[in-house]
Amino acid sequence: MLTAAPPAGAGVHAARTFRLRGNPIAIPRYLADNYWWAYIHPNAVRFWDRHWLVNFILCGNANRLRDLALEGLATRSEQGASIPGRTLQISCVYGDITTKVASRVAHGGTLDVVDILPVQLANAARKLPPGAPVNLWVGDSTALDIPDASYDQALIFFLLHEQPIEAKRKTLAEALRVVKPGGKLVIVEFHRPSWLNPFRYHMATIFGLFEPYAFDMWRNDIEEWLPEGKARRITKKTIFGGLYQRLVIEV
Repeated sequence: MLTAAPPAGAGVHAARTFRLRGNPIAIPRYLADNYWWAYIHPNAVRFWDRHWLVNFILCGNANRLRDLALEGLATRSEQGASIPGRTLQISCVYGDITTKVASRVAHGGTLDVVDILPVQLANAARKLPPGAPVNLWVGDSTALDIPDASYDQALIFFLLHEQPIEAKRKTLAEALRVVKPGGKLVIVEFHRPSWLNPFRYHMATIFGLFEPYAFDMWRNDIEEWLPEGKARRITKKTIFGGLYQRLVIEV
């Protein structure tokens, strides 16, 4: 089996910490059936992981959404904004979000990135600079092999819209489970846009063609999928005519 439980304080160069143990984790059917062309095939990874292309897909908002995630994770000090302690990123992401988070990790802190696809983790390792305080681990977002209350904060960046509702619920429950009391979970995702937003119809076409679970983000609020009693406080911000959202969930 592939391990997803990084040891505390094991922050070393990601290319050296990416380790395969035992048998790979089975890829969920919904992922294999619907997203082989985007995430699984090596040629797909090479094609899609271009920042300009990610920015085009997000209607020019890639940098803004990335910075909202960084803002949600960071704390302010005399030295500026930094991300203290242990941070968990659930799922690899195309673009530069992982490298930017890694660059903000405070002295003595670490960033652990968990994904079910080894090809995605290898791609993330390729982008990280030598000495980055990052560990890459194979794991299932719906069943993390990580002890309770292991992290100071966690990040879910555009993962939920690609999962069926039951997987969404499990991913959120697992993310909150592994965050320490007093910590936070930051989520950046699609949101139900205003009827007056012209990009609503453009995005609806993309969802209809390529994203079978994304309309869930328009029909429901993420808060509806959270396990009861886990969130102490939720701060929500929407941007770009309501098309995107950032939640900061304090545990």
